[in-house]
Amino acid sequence: MTTGSSEREAATKENKLILYSYWRSSCSYRVRIGLNLKGLKYEYASINVLKGEQRDPEFLKLNPIGYIPVLVDGDIVLADSFAILLHPFLPHDIHKRAINYQAANIVSSSIQPLQNLEVLKYIEDKVSPDEKLAWAKYHIKKGFTALEKLLKDNAGRYATGDEVFLADLFLAPQFSAATRFHVDMADFPHLARLSKAYSEVPAFQDAMPEKQPDTPSSALVTP
Repeated sequence: MTTGSSEREAATKENKLILYSYWRSSCSYRVRIGLNLKGLKYEYASINVLKGEQRDPEFLKLNPIGYIPVLVDGDIVLADSFAILLHPFLPHDIHKRAINYQAANIVSSSIQPLQNLEVLKYIEDKVSPDEKLAWAKYHIKKGFTALEKLLKDNAGRYATGDEVFLADLFLAPQFSAATRFHVDMADFPHLARLSKAYSEVPAFQDAMPEKQPDTPSSALVTP
């Protein structure tokens, strides 16, 4: 892990926010957006999931299930992006709040878990290397079809109006992942419009995978 135990303990004593993150993790990406929107400074602690650092005993003390992101605030440890983001990013309107929950859940339950590294590695090993891309595209497109229908009559500039809420924080990273898996956004014109709107917001821009301190140089030149 990039941040050692002594560094973490020192940061905790100073009450710094520490975000355990990985540059390409969409779950970490959505939390970075949220922290940026709130103007909260944090220390970035890289967990390289390709190297299996999420299974390091030290990290498992923070999150026994071994997933990122994890946010540490003094003695408080939150080990789930939904838990980290939930309350500050919900509208007062009960209908819009429900739409935000629904959109976020489509991403976090019906798309993202099916495209994560462990699942794709399992598909590659148990089925074939050629099948993992088709698997990811199928589940992304299925979720996007639902999101397109859900949001087209509820949106303003963003997913549920002219303010950024929970759904937006979940959608933007998923759009980035869709590009990585070669999903044609032309099939989802409303979602494509939202993606463009997010790309113009500084808090979203600064959270992008290619702008993180652990982004490998090869990723900046290789699609």
